[in-house]
Amino acid sequence: MKKFNVPNIYRSDLMSAIKNNRKQADKLKKDFTPTLLDFGPVQIYLARHFGFCYGVENAIEIAFNTIDENPGKRIFLLSEMIHNPQVNADLTARGVQFLQDTYGKQIIPFDSLTPDDVVIIPAFGTTVAIEKLLNEKGIRTEQYNTTCPFVEKVWNRSEQIAKKGYSIVVHGKPKHEETRATFSHASSHTPTVVVNDMRETIELAKYITGEKPAEHFYTEFNGRYSAGFDVMRDLERIGVVNQTTQLATDTQAIAEYLRDVIKKYYGLDEITIAGRFSDTRDTLCYATNDNQAAVAGMLETPADLAIVVGGYNSSNTSHLVELCEQRLPTYFINNADKIISRDEIIHCNWVTKEEKTVKSFLPSATPVKMLITSGASCPDAVVEDVIDKIISFYPVNNSISQLAESFI
Repeated sequence: MKKFNVPNIYRSDLMSAIKNNRKQADKLKKDFTPTLLDFGPVQIYLARHFGFCYGVENAIEIAFNTIDENPGKRIFLLSEMIHNPQVNADLTARGVQFLQDTYGKQIIPFDSLTPDDVVIIPAFGTTVAIEKLLNEKGIRTEQYNTTCPFVEKVWNRSEQIAKKGYSIVVHGKPKHEETRATFSHASSHTPTVVVNDMRETIELAKYITGEKPAEHFYTEFNGRYSAGFDVMRDLERIGVVNQTTQLATDTQAIAEYLRDVIKKYYGLDEITIAGRFSDTRDTLCYATNDNQAAVAGMLETPADLAIVVGGYNSSNTSHLVELCEQRLPTYFINNADKIISRDEIIHCNWVTKEEKTVKSFLPSATPVKMLITSGASCPDAVVEDVIDKIISFYPVNNSISQLAESFI
């Protein structure tokens, strides 16, 4: 896999040593047990897979190269390049301006852009309409496009099954940049509708079977379906694709549920079902799968608590928190500063995005056993900072640099 030139401020010698060590020992990525960092009174178990993925490193490299290659030019990001506050702040500090917020609200009018301006497309991609608008202004979006290759894979798969006459059901958060982009690209080829979760999927299935009057669909899924969507016709043949950072198990469950509904309703068998339901499991992102599988493996280790590090509006990070919370006390933070002391931590609720101070989050008895992972847009340096902050509360037996050497 390609190696990217990511600024050293995001790197960590410890994390790099661990990842290289695990990669050499487990080239097929079948071992999901965590890595033990034994500091004596505190034992930290680090997930097998965590941190920057291929698409994020690709986006960061393009963005920083773009800045270096265009001195004196106005440089804009269509929206947050990735969901990490440090990376976006670093880009802003270097003069990059945001045209939209993460929900698509305009910050700087498109009318103010000129052909001499540089516009970077974020890793989530963008809609067909916005790309067309920028190109009509003479802005070369293809030159500074950081869209994740795995997001583009979903778009390509959507186009392939659209050509075979299938409509598209997108499993994603309707307001998320990636879902909006995927919806736009899919709906440019075929009728498309977005479902957020299994609850909405169950309701959508009732329009397939006729349990609900067709006219109710347009109210229930208002803003979620493509122009001209005919609920009586366009749900007869479907395929499911996803926002790549959703829980893989959720997408699979949604696809299997719709497949079973169609199979039963039309009286199909395992061969004839393909005529009405397209298998699209290959649109799941490898990094999302790896990180989620690594968390599942990490949770097999007995521990007192878990810490998940990443941006609060990061979908893939939120799902890691969701998985950990099912097993043990879990704290969601975006940097080491949220660990106030051995007694206090500022934790973010992954659902409401509200922060609150939690007292006595670390047990008094030692050794403290702690699980740590991070989202795909979180720099390794931030994870190291978190570990460094935690071990500062204890008379540890090893330093971070000593442990880093042990993995080389």
